[in-house]
Amino acid sequence: MILFDDFYRELESTPFKADIADFRGAIERRYVNRIHGDHPLWQSAYDRLPDITADRIILDADTVSASCECGPDAASSEQLEQALRQLHPWRKGPFRLFDLTIDTEWRSDWKWRRLQPHLSPLAGRCVLDVGCGSGYHCWRMLGAGARLVIGIDPSQKFLFQFHAIKKYLGPLAAYYLPLRSEDLPPRLGRFDTVFSMGVLYHRRSPFQHLEELRHALKPGGELVLETLVIEGSRHQVLVPGERYAQMRNVWFIPSCDELEHWLLRAGFEQVRLVEVNRTSLQEQRSTDWMRFHSLENFLDPADDKLTIEGYPAPRRASFIARKRL
Repeated sequence: MILFDDFYRELESTPFKADIADFRGAIERRYVNRIHGDHPLWQSAYDRLPDITADRIILDADTVSASCECGPDAASSEQLEQALRQLHPWRKGPFRLFDLTIDTEWRSDWKWRRLQPHLSPLAGRCVLDVGCGSGYHCWRMLGAGARLVIGIDPSQKFLFQFHAIKKYLGPLAAYYLPLRSEDLPPRLGRFDTVFSMGVLYHRRSPFQHLEELRHALKPGGELVLETLVIEGSRHQVLVPGERYAQMRNVWFIPSCDELEHWLLRAGFEQVRLVEVNRTSLQEQRSTDWMRFHSLENFLDPADDKLTIEGYPAPRRASFIARKRL
């Protein structure tokens, strides 16, 4: 089982010291008492990772990487690859560990490259990444100078992926908690920056999610929200049927104008739309490290501007806003 003692020790010297008991209780409820049936398989893969010491860590480039001048021997390289492949599928990245590149489903570096010019400097900030997946963006946030990065995501497999990468990146101030945003200590109000990327459309109540994000921020703190949108004007919202692009749990996809209205109603100000893009087959695709179906299989084969269900193909927008004082 993944332990969180280093996380609790880290919080002792941060503004979150008073929240340690709340975090501990949430992790106990969500993880310790709700172990996934495949947990032993993931634990076994993690335990088989070879001990290799990196002498160079790169967090501020497209590929998050760890390397050493001499390189691992052939047996260690093979053991590393076999263990990491047991944690398939790898969805967010890319990563490179020594001589092994993990080519993930998403080119998450493309999203980061689009967002980073619009962010307030992260240097010295305490940052929350909601729905962090395997943690790629957590490492990029740390590489941008953040003092502390906490990523949350309920997936226990992603938890092991994150710790597999952390084993080689070292004891840096980035932590993954297997929690949902509703599991956070109530009215936390301590983060300088909160990211929510690819989460809002999965929530039955988008306003509840926006409220959770607002409560996590300190007054004047910055929200970075990335989500699916549709083309259209104010008051236009797509409520898909059972599936959208083969995803079952997609509830609300607003227009950009409507989402701006939601943010203002939810207690944010200085709302800015900073980028909109249509997800491409180069940014999200099947790879040797994610061998399941991907975006290509979710679009209408006769018209790639539509999903296989006939809805507008995925477009994503990023907004930046501030918690109202």
